[in-house]
Amino acid sequence: MNKTAFAPNFKAMRFDMVKLLVVSILWIPMVFISNKCSAQATPSRVLLALSKSDHNLAIINPVTLKVIARIPVGSDPHEVIASADGKTAYVSIYGGGSLHELSVIDLVAQKALPAIDTKPLMGPHGLTFAGGKVWFSAEGAKAVGRYDPATGKFDWAMGTGQDRTHMIYVTDDGKKVFTTNVSSATVSILEDSLLKPMGPPGGFAPPARHDWVQTVVPVAKGSEGFDVSPNGRELWTAGAEDGNISIVDIAAKRVTATIDAKVAGANRLKFTPDGKRVLVTSLRTGDLFVFDATSHQEIKRINTGHRAAGILVNDDGSRAFIGCTGDNYVAVIDLNKLEVTGHIDIRGADGLAWALMR
Repeated sequence: MNKTAFAPNFKAMRFDMVKLLVVSILWIPMVFISNKCSAQATPSRVLLALSKSDHNLAIINPVTLKVIARIPVGSDPHEVIASADGKTAYVSIYGGGSLHELSVIDLVAQKALPAIDTKPLMGPHGLTFAGGKVWFSAEGAKAVGRYDPATGKFDWAMGTGQDRTHMIYVTDDGKKVFTTNVSSATVSILEDSLLKPMGPPGGFAPPARHDWVQTVVPVAKGSEGFDVSPNGRELWTAGAEDGNISIVDIAAKRVTATIDAKVAGANRLKFTPDGKRVLVTSLRTGDLFVFDATSHQEIKRINTGHRAAGILVNDDGSRAFIGCTGDNYVAVIDLNKLEVTGHIDIRGADGLAWALMR
């Protein structure tokens, strides 16, 4: 071998290796920083949005409207709720009444936890969190149930005897449960009552006992989405079949007004936090209908896209978020200007909820 020719080549090779080593050392912190940014910490308040198409839960920064993380959930997610401390989310895996699972997500670690099997309470759908417990409708079982995360057990259930027990609302004290029964066109009011059996005069009276009592209230056909007014006096529900809104006086337990709202394909209904307005989405038209809660008059209808479904409102009433399943996004609505101001990409968007870290 020609040593004279080899020396320059060796020097060039050594120089290239030194350059490669220097570049590699410089890239290490840059890669570390990049990875650190992609695994963002969960803010103290987040928007949760379900994707029916991708079978995941998106954690969203409500200020920047950016998706922080996407966590896989079960095969047919419909509704989501967060625990009172904002650390855990629960997702109903519905399957048209045939499935029996609640997906569980650690919102701090941004990861899925072991799912909860609800069988024999089939078809969990509507969800809420009250008194430290998860309450849910079980459409396939014509019932509602309650799960205690502290004990890992179901500690209460009650049948409604109605068809398609779908959405649920529970008072803070856990003493009243409201559900819509879509195919029966009814609302169930379930109350925890203290019954005092009467004994014979002057004789022994049996001890008082707790029991749950149901009142069934007929409402508009296809009533599904509903909400209770912030003052707790009224329940509003919209019928998908006839487009009417039924207003139930909760104390009287009967419909006291019906609005010919013409909300064809009504899906969800939500009061604004101040109780002054009522928002209703339409799966058929993709519109968000805005009503005055006192006059019962329509204020405006805003086209949000296609198949408008889930509704979520800011605590200050400034914005609403609408899951537009057909357009694969969550529409952001300015409730002061009553117009669409933005979109968040979520394929098959539907159920929405807030999570507030405490």
